[in-house]
Amino acid sequence: MHTNKDDLIDLNRRATLSCIDLVARVRPDDLRRPTPCAEWDLSDLLAHMTVQHRGFAAAAAGDGKDFDWTPRRLAPDFADAYAAAANEALKAFDQPGALERAFVLPEIPSADSFPGTQAVSFHFIDALVHGWDVARSIDAAYDIPADFAALAVRIARAVPGGPYRERPNASFGPAVELADGASPLDTVLCALGRSPRWPKGQGVVW
Repeated sequence: MHTNKDDLIDLNRRATLSCIDLVARVRPDDLRRPTPCAEWDLSDLLAHMTVQHRGFAAAAAGDGKDFDWTPRRLAPDFADAYAAAANEALKAFDQPGALERAFVLPEIPSADSFPGTQAVSFHFIDALVHGWDVARSIDAAYDIPADFAALAVRIARAVPGGPYRERPNASFGPAVELADGASPLDTVLCALGRSPRWPKGQGVVW
């Protein structure tokens, strides 16, 4: 399946805006809740998600190598800060020539840099999967739109594997065995190291 640049930008924008809406539903009392990323509570996860958006924005501007990707402690206005960071990334992707630039993404060490469209595809899948993480943590319903499905599955299966997926605080763990007849969302989750059954049964360890 071929997805052109404009379609990818549109899907990524929609996925990111949906994630903003989810984070806006998080209350301060929720921040200590567990998440499918076993080493992170919801506060840790949102801090990671926020800095990732800022890092992608920096990479779109050619500064991904020098950007400090270390998550910061959440401020009281964490939902507003998250929305600002997410919109910063979307704005950066829209800049003329941004997607023709090589993106340096140190947290994906399988290559020195990535083509702009591939980097946006990573941002898209990040929004989908971390959106699910947040939804599961706060017991919110979550699914992906039908027109996201084929692209999301293709990208998830193409995300580089390797030892970095096994290190502490990795965004994506080693792939989980996929059940027969799995939905597109479950296929994406399993490809990126998450159990669709979380928190029941064998939970996600990443």
